[in-house]
Amino acid sequence: MRQRRLSEIQRHVLRVSCHRCERTLEIQTADAVRLYGANALWKDVAQRLLDNTCQQRTGRHEEDGCWPAFETP
Repeated sequence: MRQRRLSEIQRHVLRVSCHRCERTLEIQTADAVRLYGANALWKDVAQRLLDNTCQQRTGRHEEDGCWPAFETP
């Protein structure tokens, strides 16, 4: 499912969590389409959502940010 475009996803709510900090974020599919566009890939949107609120910054590019774990609500 993470390789699908937002317009192809039938679920009402999308959920992604982080392997590193254990945060979980949810967004309604309609809101994700409104913010990122119907052609956006869910994996890219999820990474952006996690990165926008990430608190796991190390300063090293390969270790920085959150590591998404895609879930089914």
